[in-house]
Amino acid sequence: MQIFRETGAYPVERRGAVVALGNFDGVHRGHQSVIGQAGEVAEAQGVDLAVMTFEPHPRAYFRKDDPPFRLTPFTNKAHQLQALGVDSLICLNFDASLAALEAEAFIQSVLVDGIGVGTLVVGYDFKFGRGRGGDVETLKSDPRFETMVIEPSASATGEIYSSTRIRDYLSGGEPGQAAALLGRPFEIEGEVLHGAQIGRTIGFPTANLDLGDYIRPAYGVYAVRVGVETAHVGQTVWCDGVANLGKRPTVDGLTEKFEVHLFDFDRDLYGTHMRVALIEFIRGERKFDGLDALKTQIAKDCHSARVILDTRAAGA
Repeated sequence: MQIFRETGAYPVERRGAVVALGNFDGVHRGHQSVIGQAGEVAEAQGVDLAVMTFEPHPRAYFRKDDPPFRLTPFTNKAHQLQALGVDSLICLNFDASLAALEAEAFIQSVLVDGIGVGTLVVGYDFKFGRGRGGDVETLKSDPRFETMVIEPSASATGEIYSSTRIRDYLSGGEPGQAAALLGRPFEIEGEVLHGAQIGRTIGFPTANLDLGDYIRPAYGVYAVRVGVETAHVGQTVWCDGVANLGKRPTVDGLTEKFEVHLFDFDRDLYGTHMRVALIEFIRGERKFDGLDALKTQIAKDCHSARVILDTRAAGA
């Protein structure tokens, strides 16, 4: 998959592509349906499948004081889109000039002149342009390209696939429910940072990740599966572990941390790229009476996580 940061860099030979347009935060099952149907059309027409999205997310641009909410910051989103067979990812910088474009101007300058879209594929509720003045009817009325509108999709229980619903599940400590809508466990990925090494002093060394723009799931302890980048670029080794997200009231109480302890693993991880999949919530965050009590609880948490992950691996 090739990534283009501006329409001017989009190659002439890729014009006429089928383009799925949207924010696609989470790349959940609903998004996968949109992109999957776009892919079927692209294959039938013998053209590229492209996705056009925006960074930063428009919500972050317009509501700068909101707490972090992203399910898939750019790198994570790109990985998920590549796995879906996308040929081109066109990621436009969402700035003041783009936000000020009227809907018709966006169609002309970005979709027609910029990338020469052949078929545009959007979700039923897609809105765009200044003041969200454009919608699917605006797009469908333009004769210069075909517009496919994908209706909402739902689970077998009738629950609509929704980024908002996924965020609610994560905030409520229900990663399993979030995974059902995502089509995979929710992941946090990033580079391992140096920490205070308190875990190492009590026998449970941890890898620390910066949460950045990621939504904050419920504070507490999780059973996790961890993908560790190997020395070979593009190769990842998966391990079981336990993670703690919160402000560590026993030892700090002020600084938010996301700490991951890998089972049966002794490699130096500083600077390594890591993916952490939240499998199951074990317990909420709480303060313990000193490091000895904390150490005892961590041992219990590790046992709980092993049982959970072993059970999942066995397919029970």
